[in-house]
Amino acid sequence: MKISEEIQSLKPYSTGKPIAETKREFGLDRVYKLASNENPLGPSPKVIEAIAAELENLHRYPDASFYELKEAFSEAYGFPQNWFTFGNGSNELIDLLIRVFCPPGHSVLTSENAFVAYGICTKAARVQFLTAPMSEDAMRFDLDEIYRVFSEQNASKNIRLIFIANPNNPTGGYVNKAELENFLEKMKDEKETLIILDEAYLEFVTASDFPKSLDLVKAYENVLLTRTMSKVHGLAGLRVGSLLGRPEYIELIDRVRNPFNVNSLAQTAAIVALNDHEYLQRVQKTNTEGLEYFYVELAKLEIRFWKSQANFLLFESPIDGQKLYNELLQRGVIVRPMPLKEDKTFIRMSVGTAEENQAAVKALQQILS
Repeated sequence: MKISEEIQSLKPYSTGKPIAETKREFGLDRVYKLASNENPLGPSPKVIEAIAAELENLHRYPDASFYELKEAFSEAYGFPQNWFTFGNGSNELIDLLIRVFCPPGHSVLTSENAFVAYGICTKAARVQFLTAPMSEDAMRFDLDEIYRVFSEQNASKNIRLIFIANPNNPTGGYVNKAELENFLEKMKDEKETLIILDEAYLEFVTASDFPKSLDLVKAYENVLLTRTMSKVHGLAGLRVGSLLGRPEYIELIDRVRNPFNVNSLAQTAAIVALNDHEYLQRVQKTNTEGLEYFYVELAKLEIRFWKSQANFLLFESPIDGQKLYNELLQRGVIVRPMPLKEDKTFIRMSVGTAEENQAAVKALQQILS
């Protein structure tokens, strides 16, 4: 059987090593997982209570139209309900956007060292995947380079989607308000190209010049917005992603997505989590304090790192990256190696609880001493 080149070239998505597997492999009683950018505090008590109340209805199919979920998001975001649809995490929505708007022979454009799912979903759809150089100093999207590649390649490559991860995973860098608005102004007449703002880590942002994406979705016809409930809201195990865009785009996505793609427990949890502002602030405070702790301690160890607007940070491994990863595993700390460049190895480390963060730093101190 002949398999397409795009499928043959794919590498499976690499997830963080499971806690149970790490315990078995190294005979550990305690393991700290700082590999998958999960909320270390878990879902809020209100969410757990709501899920428990919904359990008796598991014999019923979930609401395929998302009526109550759309109602909650509409009220929270200030957009009509027909501007929303939802997915099994934002990953499914990324996949659907490519399937709907990119026929074979067309292209997707993003930055190098951006969220790996963009490339996987693009190639799986047998669509050309293009990248532009990243701003090396700050490890973030360089929108001037994105526009240069678009201008040079679009005539022959038919670029239909541009993904902008803001903040970006795995680097933690961000595009500011002025940069994004300047880019969107240059792209506003490119009606055949949609700009997807991926804000999976939005709620962790502390930068004062971060763009107001809801205003941009209103102002520019070709801008859509994806967000997730997996990170700050602690619903990674339930998988709820949201897509905000003009109704004509949403309607097309709804034609293709599977019915019942977001289960009933996930819908219930998302509605409650969206409105639990007190818990949201607690998670944000934990994250900000954790990042500041990492900045201080990594500086003491003379490790090069990049300040982050997300719930993780990226640092350059001072020794062989795979060796550092394995040494940390043996000490019960799970992180993620990031092969972003051929000649260097980077590590992405999630922010955990104070105890988890201290365990990670202690392990690094032991290894590097």
